[in-house]
Amino acid sequence: MEDIITGSIVLYQNDEQILRAAIASFLKTDLDVKLYLIDNSPSDTLKSIIDDLRVIYIHNPSNPGFGAAHNIAIKMAMQDNSDYHLILNPDAYYGDGVLEELTQYMEDNLDIGNIMPKVLYPNNDIQHLCKLLPTPYDWIGRRFNPFKGMVEKRNDLFELRFTGYDKIMDVPYLSGCFMYLRISALKKVGLFDEGIFMYGEETDLCRRLIDGGYRTVFYPKVHIYHHFEKGSHKSWRLTKIGIQSAIYYFNKWGWFFDKKRTLINRSILSKLNR
Repeated sequence: MEDIITGSIVLYQNDEQILRAAIASFLKTDLDVKLYLIDNSPSDTLKSIIDDLRVIYIHNPSNPGFGAAHNIAIKMAMQDNSDYHLILNPDAYYGDGVLEELTQYMEDNLDIGNIMPKVLYPNNDIQHLCKLLPTPYDWIGRRFNPFKGMVEKRNDLFELRFTGYDKIMDVPYLSGCFMYLRISALKKVGLFDEGIFMYGEETDLCRRLIDGGYRTVFYPKVHIYHHFEKGSHKSWRLTKIGIQSAIYYFNKWGWFFDKKRTLINRSILSKLNR
């Protein structure tokens, strides 16, 4: 029996051309797919770009946040008896065969709860989106550290840059721009924590997947492109939202004393011979 694959993109006043590329990436396949567009924009203007029966548009102007909006789609995916669900950013896109290869790898490795391919900028530079579970310094202190050398040294470890991003590896914190999730795993560990409006919800979910006995895996044999803007570094409003999310996350899991974080990170680094 063919796998049922669903996906969701959360919208907010997006560039139509870039959004069309994201939608087309997901739909250009022979797999059995259905895509949910959850539009948190004040108006439903973006509804006009839909021209495929496999796309379901839901206008959600209350804007409950990134994770909460994706949860709407995931709950519908569960009703559809979906096997896998893709969380895709509206500014990410990819070529033929990516979803097919990831699906096969998930089928061959039933302990994987979430998988992410290599992520590139449109100019083909790599994005360092594989990370250890964060400490308060990684999420708050690093942002305001004026000493570039210290930041780069920490980035080499925290973002696992030393690995070269050229091999399949278990990674405890994978970016939310592309999360290919096993639905049965989500039924076990739960959906996105809706206490997080934006930033860090993927970290929380990856951690709960690990706690549930699943692997979260980086798979560099296929790649996607992502128009990564680092909005939180350009807007004080988004910086504030990011700090609020970090406070929520650390209140939930622990600030400076988080034994499980230490154990998980040490285990990952040990496997990477670091």
